[in-house]
Amino acid sequence: MSGYLRPRRLFALLGKEFVQILRDPSAIMIAFVMPVILLLLNGYGLSLDAMNVSFGVVMEAQTPRTISLYRAFVDTPYIAAHPYYTADAAESALMNGDIKGYIVVRAETVRNLDSALKPQPYLVVVDGVDANTARIVEGYAAGVLGGWYQREASNNSLLISSPGVVLEHRYWFNPELRSTSFIVPGLIAVVMTLVGALLTAMIVSREWERGTMESLMASPASILEVMLSKLLSNFVLGMMAMAVAVFLGLFLFHVPFRGSFLILTLVSALFLISALALGLLISTIARNQFVAAQITFITTYMPALMLSGLLFDIASMPLWVQDLTHIVAARYFVACLQTLFLAGDVSAILLPNAVILFCFALGFSLITLKRMKRNLEG
Repeated sequence: MSGYLRPRRLFALLGKEFVQILRDPSAIMIAFVMPVILLLLNGYGLSLDAMNVSFGVVMEAQTPRTISLYRAFVDTPYIAAHPYYTADAAESALMNGDIKGYIVVRAETVRNLDSALKPQPYLVVVDGVDANTARIVEGYAAGVLGGWYQREASNNSLLISSPGVVLEHRYWFNPELRSTSFIVPGLIAVVMTLVGALLTAMIVSREWERGTMESLMASPASILEVMLSKLLSNFVLGMMAMAVAVFLGLFLFHVPFRGSFLILTLVSALFLISALALGLLISTIARNQFVAAQITFITTYMPALMLSGLLFDIASMPLWVQDLTHIVAARYFVACLQTLFLAGDVSAILLPNAVILFCFALGFSLITLKRMKRNLEG
């Protein structure tokens, strides 16, 4: 087998690969159907927002002011308010799982509101089984209560002591605080990790099972030409899958895009090459489709989902886990996509991550080339 690269021979191999892709429906399924299904399931299923949370409002005395507070909870889209007239009834509903929390509006608190120089205490009880949801519900309740109290103070000219410091909140890059805008770009990276690796791992392992890979290895084509034909043909398919995923993010999930599509293409190309090379490496180790699929899922999708910073903040992980995230290419791709979608072309973030992705692409390609050569020569 020749040890150099001939363009004519490479183009012939590429033509053969594209014909095989068109004849193989599984490649089309992996490239176009799988990203759509995964993005739909995870995009709608994974959300850090809590909408229509069942929340109780205990009104010990029904007065215009307590009813006004209850209406404030009804009017927010994040809370589905339910009226209760005793704290025991609300506690029973919380124990039964009917509500996630409740606030107690005591009669004396409302009566003292006009003469008080500071906000009166209110009891807020939340279900703490799910700590994340509990914090969200607590924040919603505090926000509604604070907004209502300020409106009451303004409308009734209440004598309220003015705090020395007034905080003004400004949220950059995601002012709506939509978790979907943060999650979907990261999901694209996670999905493309699995799709890119499966494109080469499954297809090449199928060739090993059918015996066509041995015939290709016995041809005059060099190992480099064989590897490039596999990578380049599936690279085109992978970039088309990436375009579909970005399209869904922009027009289905309505995630804003503030960066450059050219930079997005370059960064995606670097990441996709590393994913394809990793899949090709897996196919040289596991020449059975089932085994290759299992290894691909374990080594790509799960680490990308758990260690990329998509679901869990890397800084909050144990130190040894933080060190482990550095070998997960999806970590750097997630950072690039979230920056391009939400912030724009921030070179201080994009450039270092792009360099690391280039190193991943080069490293996996060289390891795969060496592994294929060693397999061929026994």
